Amino acid sequence: MMQISVRVSRFNPETDAEPRLETWTVEVEEGARVLNVLDAIHARDPTLAYRSSCRAGQCGSCAVRVNGEPVLACTQEAWDGMIIEPLDLPVIRDLLVDLVAGISQIPRIHTSACGIVPKQEVIAQIKPLRDCIECLSCVSICPAMKVTEFLGPTSMRSQMRIALDPREPGNRIREAISQGLFTCTSCNRCWRVCPKDIEIPGKAIEKLREIANREGLTLPRHQEVAALVRTTGRSVEPGKHIFLDLVDEVIEPYGEVRREVGFFSGCMFNARLPERALDMLEVMRHAGIRVIIPKEQICCGSPLIRTGQTSFLDEIKERNIRAFQDRGITTVMTMCAGCGATLKHDYETPFEVKDVSEVLTETGLPPLTQVPVTATYHDLCHLMNGQQITTQPRKILTRAVERFVEMPAQCCGSGGGVRSGLPDEAAALGELRRAAINATGADIVVTICPFCEYHIQEHSDRPVMNLMTVLVQALGLKPATL
Repeated sequence: MMQISVRVSRFNPETDAEPRLETWTVEVEEGARVLNVLDAIHARDPTLAYRSSCRAGQCGSCAVRVNGEPVLACTQEAWDGMIIEPLDLPVIRDLLVDLVAGISQIPRIHTSACGIVPKQEVIAQIKPLRDCIECLSCVSICPAMKVTEFLGPTSMRSQMRIALDPREPGNRIREAISQGLFTCTSCNRCWRVCPKDIEIPGKAIEKLREIANREGLTLPRHQEVAALVRTTGRSVEPGKHIFLDLVDEVIEPYGEVRREVGFFSGCMFNARLPERALDMLEVMRHAGIRVIIPKEQICCGSPLIRTGQTSFLDEIKERNIRAFQDRGITTVMTMCAGCGATLKHDYETPFEVKDVSEVLTETGLPPLTQVPVTATYHDLCHLMNGQQITTQPRKILTRAVERFVEMPAQCCGSGGGVRSGLPDEAAALGELRRAAINATGADIVVTICPFCEYHIQEHSDRPVMNLMTVLVQALGLKPATL
């Protein structure tokens, strides 16, 4: 047995103005789950309201937040000092939330007398989408649902499951669009909190967008981006300076070669923010890392995948893979999180793909002098959720600045084609970032993603800096200017 102290949210809307955290110390067995802790508290205070049913991770009724993250109380191991709160949904009482409203909106298959039996390959596609236990954890954390009328991730999952089923008599794509198909920012939070590991953006939303594209329903701005990639190999118009034109193919370090990587530049750093990529090269030279930069590389295809425009994606993949493979490169480094997540999850590469923060933490940073600022860090969705990288950028940043303050992670609104296709939604999410940044009191906001940098800067009074630029300053050097 062990003693464990926890804080539990208590709230009765009939008598309380707002929730409060109540501290409890209880005795539970080693390896106890959150639900065991709640049961122990309930034995002493029967007024504590929470749900439980199957106690085996199958019914979804016991979903709560532990230290801000949605989990199933019956499967999540408890630890001393944890904070247990309800999902971010309308609270009935204490940890009890209203699930009826969300579950009742989930689309269901229409009745049909067709008698068609799905083929085995279709069943194999449907099965991962049927694992949903309707706990609404994904709904509780969806950023798009905070600012739009989006019906939510699990509804899109259901629509894709129905779209695959030959027994469904209707076409569900227009309905899915009306329910907010294009409002998803591809942040992947729904996937990472799903107790059944359902990859809703990649397996449902992006696939629904592919069907929409085949039916000519892709948003006009997204079509323009696809046309640009097809004709130029890049998803953004070039600026005054192009990174690949500014640098040699091989960049040697100042001293001993400790490591060698290929660099996948991405469209934004290549055409709009080449200074950030030049800052990165300066850091690599001081860290003893040789960088090889194939000039034949083009857009990774992420803007096409996220918006369902995949008709010429294979050509893009082949060209990019060949550019690095022909040079015998075994590790490809990305600086754009969207490119990194795409190369890791949507490609089958003969080389390893690493984010720049992974490369630097593995190889080691050069000697730094801390920059005299207070910095906060914006978690990039394609890095935090897409690649599950959170600690490495923080380790680097805390070495580079005098003071680091945390900020709650949430999508800034620039991903999934939302910034280009639905700018009002993107702006609303950007304003939520403004409020979170202001609450930190930080002097600067640090990120790595070029899209996040642009978008957050439009919605922040504080400077937004790339992590590589901060490192250049910590090296006692001036950031690149063009």
